[in-house]
Amino acid sequence: MSVPASVVIAGASAAGLSTAETLRRQGFDGRITLIGEEVHPPYDRPPLSKQILSGTWPDERVWLRDEAALAGLALDLRLGARAEALDTGAKVVRLSDGSLVSYDELVIATGVRPRRLPGTADVAGVHVLRTLTDATTLRAALAGSPRLVIVGAGFLGAEVASVARQAGAQVTLVSDIEAPLSDVLGPQLGELLVGVHRDHGVEVVTGARVEEVLVSGGRAHGVRLAGGHTIEADAVLVSIGSVPNVEWLAGSGVEVGNGVLCDQYSQAGPGVWAAGDVASWHHPGLGERIRIEHRTNAAEQGMAVARNILAGEDRSPFAPVPYIWSDQYDLRIQIHGLPRGADAFAVTEGSLADRKLVALYGKDAQVRAAVGINMVRPARAARALVATPTAWETATAVQEGVTP
Repeated sequence: MSVPASVVIAGASAAGLSTAETLRRQGFDGRITLIGEEVHPPYDRPPLSKQILSGTWPDERVWLRDEAALAGLALDLRLGARAEALDTGAKVVRLSDGSLVSYDELVIATGVRPRRLPGTADVAGVHVLRTLTDATTLRAALAGSPRLVIVGAGFLGAEVASVARQAGAQVTLVSDIEAPLSDVLGPQLGELLVGVHRDHGVEVVTGARVEEVLVSGGRAHGVRLAGGHTIEADAVLVSIGSVPNVEWLAGSGVEVGNGVLCDQYSQAGPGVWAAGDVASWHHPGLGERIRIEHRTNAAEQGMAVARNILAGEDRSPFAPVPYIWSDQYDLRIQIHGLPRGADAFAVTEGSLADRKLVALYGKDAQVRAAVGINMVRPARAARALVATPTAWETATAVQEGVTP
């Protein structure tokens, strides 16, 4: 395969930027077009629900690269323009400003958008959190120590609850499952984290489904749960998951489902690749198709795609140990691997009572994930048990004080 003359990257966040930077590091001197829907330069999203929401960082600190570093990449940078359609036959992307961009290789890194409750998109006082604008808008809403209802108790909702409580808000966290985060971390750590939030004054309502946001005069004033119970609020954050941005690929021939469907090399078809939150790829180590919405994966997959674009027939499968982290109050939670779907659990260091531990998750008699709470180095060490397939019995037998 010859080196392409041009690469178009649709999506200018962590995955898109890391693709562009890796292409340049690998010596690619052709045209790189980086397309971003927002007007901002590429920025980091994890701080949005933490330092930006709390106001401990100035907004500009989230820029992934300064102006000089971006200029050094010699990009055809198209900010404020959204990829709207793809013609894979002609190898052309049409943008929302009407322009057409041709490519030899296309990288789809269009990310995800927040899932919303029906009919709430334009209601004042109803928030989602995905962009820098979302974060600064919600930060302004928290300034008056409001009553905040968070619909959905995943990592994002839990992080916002933590920041909002420290900002003086009265927070109610509503989850449709009995132990928030238990669908990811299992009941033991799910209950631990619920206890942490309650200790910090968050009202946690579990097993409850929000049927509607209450609106008066065009502004939200609470939510109504299934069964009729209402919770009054000054602001509502909807944090019920995300939707991959794939609609613009309709009719292009690129196969989509829960994201852009790729092979083990992150390739979605001839001359088309995907990276980051939007990419659903076959993980050869796990033997299953996965899609990961987290910063570390976005950067690593962007780099892997760039290398594979230039590798010709010598492509390499993308098979990382998935890694995510979450900061809640004084807890640093680190997750190596995929605990969801595990059939075995054991605390191998520390304890649930101390809220400081390393826990292993197993499936089919092998270690599938390692989770650390305020044990950074031990959690990193336990990652090796995930990276190299390790028998569950072996991994737990060598540890002292295992709590099955």
